[in-house]
Amino acid sequence: MDVFNAALKDNITFVRPAYFVISGFVGIPNIKYYFVFLFFVYSLSFIGNVTVMTVIMMDHTLRSPKHVAVFNLALTDLLSSSALVPKVIDTFLFNHRYISYNNCLTYMFFCLTLISIMQSFILLTMAYDRFVAICFPLRYHAIVTNASIGAMLLFAWLYAAIITGTAVKLIDRLSFCESLVVKSFFCDHGPIFYLACNDTSLNSIMAYVAFISIMCIPLLLIGVTYVCISVALIRIASGQERLRALKTCTSHLILVAIFFLPFVGTNIAAVASTIHPNARIINSTLTQTIPPLLNPLIYALKTEEVLTAIKTLFKRNRRPHAVTK
Repeated sequence: MDVFNAALKDNITFVRPAYFVISGFVGIPNIKYYFVFLFFVYSLSFIGNVTVMTVIMMDHTLRSPKHVAVFNLALTDLLSSSALVPKVIDTFLFNHRYISYNNCLTYMFFCLTLISIMQSFILLTMAYDRFVAICFPLRYHAIVTNASIGAMLLFAWLYAAIITGTAVKLIDRLSFCESLVVKSFFCDHGPIFYLACNDTSLNSIMAYVAFISIMCIPLLLIGVTYVCISVALIRIASGQERLRALKTCTSHLILVAIFFLPFVGTNIAAVASTIHPNARIINSTLTQTIPPLLNPLIYALKTEEVLTAIKTLFKRNRRPHAVTK
């Protein structure tokens, strides 16, 4: 009878709010300049990722499995920053802090899918490519194909949609009967379900499942691949060949560090101790906007094949003008 009365009470007090309020930073003067900075970061990342995607699409020599993954990374960076930054600028520079309940959940779905999950799995796919190339060089073209990389990326997109959709659906079962102020800069999962006034145990479990499956496991697998790569490099007799093989991994390792370390560090710190909301928001915004800016510079535009393709396309576009003169 007590269980029934509790369930009945939950049904009576269930509240789905019309809107949420995004609080953002608290008590920081001239914070608008920070959002202007984010706008410039977004503009540069937009140009860089569009350039990478355009070059890969136009140059037939860049249709290898590795560049399929690079194209997906640039696409994810473009979509994630476009989903997040313009809305953040609109929210705080133009003071549009109110967001409807349904729009907030939709916003959450796309941001979480693109920002964390897809980045993580694409970096894992790139690590797999380097692992096979160095550890099994003679079988590389048989193992790493466009079909195999495409299947891995398709799985990543489906898994991202399923796990994020589940997290959002669990938000939809909550009751919000007190504060509607989200202590974040967007409709973030944790700050929203913390506002609920009924049982949020399933939401907490889902948050841990998501963190382990999209952060810890991919990072662990990337670590395992590089342990195997290190063993393979030690067995290479020639120091010059060892250095050449190592150079193909350095850009990817930098991307892994830029993406995973701030994300994992912030989540661990949030669980282990109390972080001031302003510090968490600054770290989260930089974590989610700086990698899309740096990825095309570090990985794609410093790759010899991509630079050669850019020069070729540039010369091809200038040639007709030279003829007309």
